Amino acid sequence: MDHKNEILRLLREDGRLSNEEIAERIGVSGKTVENTIRKLEKSGILVGFRALFDDSVLPENAVKAIIEVKVKPERNGGFDRVAKRISRFSKVESLYLMSSGLFDLMIEVRGETLNDVAEFVSSKLAPMEGVVSTSTHFILKKYKESGKLFENEEEHERLKITP
Repeated sequence: MDHKNEILRLLREDGRLSNEEIAERIGVSGKTVENTIRKLEKSGILVGFRALFDDSVLPENAVKAIIEVKVKPERNGGFDRVAKRISRFSKVESLYLMSSGLFDLMIEVRGETLNDVAEFVSSKLAPMEGVVSTSTHFILKKYKESGKLFENEEEHERLKITP
């Protein structure tokens, strides 16, 4: 029986689970989990593990922005060639092809300062062949990422109503 989806769901929830902990939760051997994870890595389905934390503690991640990019699609490559060129920049954290119609690509970038990100957009991204326009949105505060809250929810006490 193939347990890859169950293993992926558990790893998405907590990437620090050991093979034995995963095996216990889904009722298979630790060796089965180990072999499945190895196959997922080799096939490119499982591409890495990542810790979630407040990025602002690292100076190189102090500023995060979402950039909407309008692209002129290429005849034989569509959006792929431009997207691959953009993805090579070290500041680019994530890159997505979007269906909105208002823009084609959505990029998450990180930098040390607002000017650092602005300089990347103006000198590297905007003049790139195939890029028609950009719109940059600086992220001011992170509340939730990958299903995890970054602040404890406050418990609100119900007000007592007296006659």
